[in-house]
Amino acid sequence: MYMSKVYIVTGGSNGMGKYMAQRLVNDGHSVLITGRDEEKLIAAVNELKSGQGNIAYFQMDVREPELAEAMVQKAVDEFGTLHGLINNAAGNFICPVEKMSANAWRAVIDIVLNGTFNCTKAAGDYWIKNDIKGVIINMVATYAWNAGAGVAHSAAAKAGVLSLTRTIAVEWGHKYGIRANAIAPGPIERTGGAEKLWESEEAAKRTLQSVPLKRLGKPEEIAALAAFMLSDDAAYMNGECIALDGGQWLNAFPF
Repeated sequence: MYMSKVYIVTGGSNGMGKYMAQRLVNDGHSVLITGRDEEKLIAAVNELKSGQGNIAYFQMDVREPELAEAMVQKAVDEFGTLHGLINNAAGNFICPVEKMSANAWRAVIDIVLNGTFNCTKAAGDYWIKNDIKGVIINMVATYAWNAGAGVAHSAAAKAGVLSLTRTIAVEWGHKYGIRANAIAPGPIERTGGAEKLWESEEAAKRTLQSVPLKRLGKPEEIAALAAFMLSDDAAYMNGECIALDGGQWLNAFPF
């Protein structure tokens, strides 16, 4: 029997986060989206509230552990409980290592890796205390396990998130039945992320040529995968990372 659940999507006011939140709301779930820009959060809530489920927002910075704890409490206060967390908040920009400052390195590591830990720990503490078998999805990238030329800070952070995902899957899966998995998207249209990392039209063309399926991914495809991974249909999936990139990371020598 179908049961409505409660989810948090960090970085849920735009890009893939908003599409994932929209899918969950459309499926009848209650969703708390988070972000640093309150105006964008309010606009997203107004856009997403037409779904079958409920939508609310919490303004926060994932780099602050206290705010991560307050985020979980907000979801519980708003919807009564919490069943799942999508760690989607991120930061990235093109910069070769030789030009990268210590502050630039720390900024991305702090948002992506430390932010994911903060939110995961806050949700996990709630689930463990209340004997809830929660579900976590962490958004990573295929360069977490190969090379991230130009995005060393993000690659290092995402590699850390992937390792954290698998460690949580083992530790919390064994003790508490909490599942943790990851999604590694390829270049996705209508999200802004891919475009920001293309420094030229030629770079965009090379990126598209590197995808064997010869197209960009759709944010709805990422959202559908996330909805499945959160659902009871994926109850035996734990510690897995699914690349949804059209086979791009396998294509070392584009045709």
